[in-house]
Amino acid sequence: MSTSIFTSESVSEGHPDKVCDQVSDAVLDHVLAADPSGRVACECFATTGMIVVGGEITTSTYIDLPEVVRGVIRDIGYTKAEYRFDADSCAVINVINKQSPDIAKGVNTGGAGDQGMMFGYATTETEELMPAAIQFSHQLVHRLARIRKEQSSLMPYLRPDAKAQVSIEYSDTGEIVSVPAVVVSTQHDPGVSHAVIKEDVIEHVVRTVIPAHLLTSSTNYHVNPTGIFEIGGPHGDTGLTGRKIIVDTYGGKAPHGGGAFSGKDPTKVDRSAAYAARHLAKNIVAAGLAKECTIQVSYAIGVKEPISIHVTTNGSGVLPDARIAAFVQANAVEGGPLDLTPGGIIKRLELQRPIYRATAAYGHFGRTEFPWERLNAVELFKQLS
Repeated sequence: MSTSIFTSESVSEGHPDKVCDQVSDAVLDHVLAADPSGRVACECFATTGMIVVGGEITTSTYIDLPEVVRGVIRDIGYTKAEYRFDADSCAVINVINKQSPDIAKGVNTGGAGDQGMMFGYATTETEELMPAAIQFSHQLVHRLARIRKEQSSLMPYLRPDAKAQVSIEYSDTGEIVSVPAVVVSTQHDPGVSHAVIKEDVIEHVVRTVIPAHLLTSSTNYHVNPTGIFEIGGPHGDTGLTGRKIIVDTYGGKAPHGGGAFSGKDPTKVDRSAAYAARHLAKNIVAAGLAKECTIQVSYAIGVKEPISIHVTTNGSGVLPDARIAAFVQANAVEGGPLDLTPGGIIKRLELQRPIYRATAAYGHFGRTEFPWERLNAVELFKQLS
């Protein structure tokens, strides 16, 4: 039997880029909570002792920016001066402007906030209908955070920054055979031996996340491969909003249109249409029409209807891809059950609510708390079978 290996990574909520994503989405949530029609494009930059918040925001509500920013940093766990970046002492610099009237002109009429292409994907290889490599990677770093916050006695030396990477071995028929390699790097207090950290990570993190039958005697565990990871977070590396777009989506298993998500209100189709495309792909797979599905949609600024809709099941469909695509197209018109106009997506997925900060760490997909993960279009797609 021939096999192939595919790898994806994730990063924790304390990673500097994810700190910025969470701040951007916390600002968005603050606006939407009081002003659902507010326009937000919020970007952040973080480094030692400071965070810069900029972008374009048009809203009727007041934002106490330092309070919002410090609250996020505190929740993540940067609360000690020794981290060189902490909630109480870091500088918060505000360089926010209003949305361009040229952009607003197209959005105010219900059109897309920009041109671009967006992708949605689903696969049967996990119960979440997500690729296994990215799903396991998210779960590893999330497990580290839960231990640090809720079970600190297990690993009392953990600090907020962490990364994980999982390799999946597939058979020539596409079945998962094993996990040949796991990489986990976690920030830690000084004075903790590498051997202790490696043993704890394997026992309390890896073995609680990855199914036992996929871990073999040949699995390679790379835990803090440099031997030490004391300096982390924005002190160890600068952070930027939107720099982890592959972590946010499908770990490279599916295409990405290029637009980042965090800090953008749902009139920005590079966020909302990517959510809508995931919703469609997931429901197609859950309806039994395919084992794998990729959907691309594209838009023009100021135009309501998508410019194009493309569906591929990568050879796994029980029906021709063109037939599924035609069905999506027929139901995606304005007012239809799969309405893909910006306004239709916002209404159908209830996107003008403060739900976004939770998306900014551990992936935007494969988590049942989000409306685009609902399987409420399965019966519609079963009409095709």
